[in-house]
Amino acid sequence: MATHISSHSNGTSNGTSHSGRSLVDLPKSWTFTSSLPPDPLFPTPAASHKTPREKIGPRQVKGALFTWVRPEEAKDPELLAVSPAALKDLGIKLGDEKTEDFRQVVAGNKILGWDAEKEEGGYPWAQCYGGWQFGSWAGQLGDGRAISLFETTNPETNKRYEVQLKGSGLTPYSRFADGKAVLRSSIREFVVSEALNALKIPSTRALSLTLLPHQKVRRETVEPGAIVARFAESWLRIGTFDILRARGERAMIRQLSTYIAENVFPGWESLPARNPADDGKNESPLGTGVAKDTIEGPPGLEENRFTRLYREIVRRNAKTVAAWQAYAFTNGVLNTDNTSIFGLSMDFGPFAFLDNFDPHYTPNHDDHMLRYSYRNQPSIIWWNLVRLGESMGELMGIGPDVDAEEFVEKGVRKEVADDLVSRAEGLIQRVGEEYKATFLAEYKRLMTARLGLKVFKEEDFESLFSELLDMMEALELDFNHFFRRLSYFSIADLEVNDARKEKARVFFHDEGVTGGHNDDAARTRISNWLGKWQTRVHEDWGTNSNDAARQQAMRSVNPNFIPRGWVLDEVITRVEKGGEREILDRVLNMALHPFEESWGWDEKEEARFCGDVPRQDRAMQCSCSS
Repeated sequence: MATHISSHSNGTSNGTSHSGRSLVDLPKSWTFTSSLPPDPLFPTPAASHKTPREKIGPRQVKGALFTWVRPEEAKDPELLAVSPAALKDLGIKLGDEKTEDFRQVVAGNKILGWDAEKEEGGYPWAQCYGGWQFGSWAGQLGDGRAISLFETTNPETNKRYEVQLKGSGLTPYSRFADGKAVLRSSIREFVVSEALNALKIPSTRALSLTLLPHQKVRRETVEPGAIVARFAESWLRIGTFDILRARGERAMIRQLSTYIAENVFPGWESLPARNPADDGKNESPLGTGVAKDTIEGPPGLEENRFTRLYREIVRRNAKTVAAWQAYAFTNGVLNTDNTSIFGLSMDFGPFAFLDNFDPHYTPNHDDHMLRYSYRNQPSIIWWNLVRLGESMGELMGIGPDVDAEEFVEKGVRKEVADDLVSRAEGLIQRVGEEYKATFLAEYKRLMTARLGLKVFKEEDFESLFSELLDMMEALELDFNHFFRRLSYFSIADLEVNDARKEKARVFFHDEGVTGGHNDDAARTRISNWLGKWQTRVHEDWGTNSNDAARQQAMRSVNPNFIPRGWVLDEVITRVEKGGEREILDRVLNMALHPFEESWGWDEKEEARFCGDVPRQDRAMQCSCSS
């Protein structure tokens, strides 16, 4: 079928281009599958390749971290869209997306790296993992509809990514599902992955979106199928550790941890230095002396290399959830199997950016207890990280004896088990304090920038941040609109209270003040806040400063466009029901360049997508299949 890619998909908005290779010629590796244990039923890729595809179905997989499995054949795939930013970051040359090879690879019909005749080379795989879902243990989960193809390293950036297809068929981890993905959810993931990256929020990425015209998938209704070709520095999650702990596979926890430190991260030496709280000499719990990687500290709380690995994972996740909070992104499903070891936003189901600021909002209409609401995200990510700490607890709690032969081969002696548990709990608790500190530091940094300030002052948290959020909630103000519209204010126009009250009107919805509030009282409250903000801007930029520099700085971090739920719903309808293709490319281009004033499209349409959210479409919710 024809490929529908607009001019926006063939380069960046300013017309610049980049060199690169074809997708077929990218340098490829299979470090994950060569380093970790495969499914014992298919010990080699050849064993899987010789097995009829329909025979590789759901079952329990033990003693393994993955299964070799190829994507199902896709008939007449239609390439709907490609992200030019993703092409660049993967090192793929512009124009390659128009080739037949590219179309067949991202649809799962062409396997790169495998020589079927010689039965050798790299082969696709699906990960095994478990997870805590809504606070309850769910057992084995795994890549039920995702199959990884290969890893590739961009020679210019030296970043390695794992490329995979979502919606490419059954795997042993599909449970009761079909291994498919619907077009609706695929459009949502494709756009938001690239939007978050453009906002500098750590995220998995999306290369392409493919429609499967002959495939009908049953969810709430029968819907068209699709595949997202996506990539990430790592697809490992906390749930990968969960399943190993649940099954008592302690040797694989060590093997997995080592793999992450040496292959996902740049090496053990790249991990955080010793905690400043460490001071003094520690006793070995097994009485064997001090290991070479031991960091001296208070008795029972010294950090070995596995504790430092845990800290790195915690710090990455703390920074990511801080960015979610600063930009009001709500994930919707933060189970441990949806929480990245690399600290990425991932596995997008019922996500949303807040419209009116409501800290209790969740985009997931199945989350009746509001477990994954906006306000709960920092505490839930920490809850998940504690589960990771429990899985790594033995490695951390043993301290300096982590490499002792007795411990490696036999585990912990009964008489020292209580001490080890106590030490591990103490370390997790201490890392929890680092999580809070890292989260707050990053949140303060981002919010300071969004408000156009140069330096954070402690009083800003109460007088500016907290008061702003309270005001937004009480007056039902749109979160991201507030910051963008604030970026156009001239400080000179805010000297007088009456002028500030008049300016306050810009923050209200088209229908005026909502929520039953008095117009004058609402504008007075905003005016008071603007007075405090003006004072801080004067302090940071000087009373005679040129507003233009501050305004530009604010517009470079406060998006004009974000992919809100109602926009995505309209795009889905226009693509699926109306047969439009160009609308997807245009919205993707807006998402890739969220801080622009315009995108050279239809001015009215751009203004509508960036403007007031229709009243009936605010605070939309959707299901976990979205």
